[in-house]
Amino acid sequence: MAATQVGCEHYVRSCLLKAPCCGKFYVCRLCHDGEEDHQMDRFKVREVKCAACNTIQESQQICKECEVKFGEYYCGVCHLFDKDKKQYHCQPCGICRIGPREKYFHCTKCNLCLVTDLKDNHKCVENVSRQNCPVCMEDIHTSRIGAHVLPCGHLLHKTCFEDMFRTGAYRCPLCMHSAFNMKEFWEERDKEIAQTPMPTEYQDTTVKIICNDCQARCTVSFHVLGMKCSSCGSYNTAQDGGLITAPPVDTQQSAEQTLEEEPNTEHHE
Repeated sequence: MAATQVGCEHYVRSCLLKAPCCGKFYVCRLCHDGEEDHQMDRFKVREVKCAACNTIQESQQICKECEVKFGEYYCGVCHLFDKDKKQYHCQPCGICRIGPREKYFHCTKCNLCLVTDLKDNHKCVENVSRQNCPVCMEDIHTSRIGAHVLPCGHLLHKTCFEDMFRTGAYRCPLCMHSAFNMKEFWEERDKEIAQTPMPTEYQDTTVKIICNDCQARCTVSFHVLGMKCSSCGSYNTAQDGGLITAPPVDTQQSAEQTLEEEPNTEHHE
């Protein structure tokens, strides 16, 4: 028999899981965790109840009594039942991922499945997905929300990255590296600074900075709109210390020096 259209807001399935922790039946672990004061360990699930005939049985894809298919996809490790989304179980990750499998690879250093476009084309951060999302502080590795890989190698939930972008934030919350290509923004900042000269008393003022993008340390001209890294051209910089004011010019000494440098004039009798 084909799977009946029952389930919950999280999954389409025709069975309920018996929680190994409390013995209660829930459609999925997320429904359980939302109602109880503890979490269900999906890997310890041993029994399910058919939603069609209420038969309690060992976890399997097809009901032993009425032959209802509990889910188009079934994983005997994660005890995941759902409609077909091209899922596959990744052994190194230890959980099921939404595929198709051929479009993903497992990076052993990051310890995470990534799209094949990122193979040999991303910065590895060891066990990066085992950290919580730095925006919402929720789990990334087992989250049903996709992960966004930043240029620095850190991860955010895709939804958190989109929210961050909408608010105008452009830096990784962990390392402060630019979260996307800022070339056009920096060019626009160049124009703004060129059109906004600093007051006379600050025009020769410099400041030491640290670049969050290339980690260079340099001394550059001070401007309230931003200090540009002389190494990579980024304005994603942090001021390192106070303002450095140019030494004052001694006008009297300068005038005397000018007179001394004037050429001698010829005298005619």
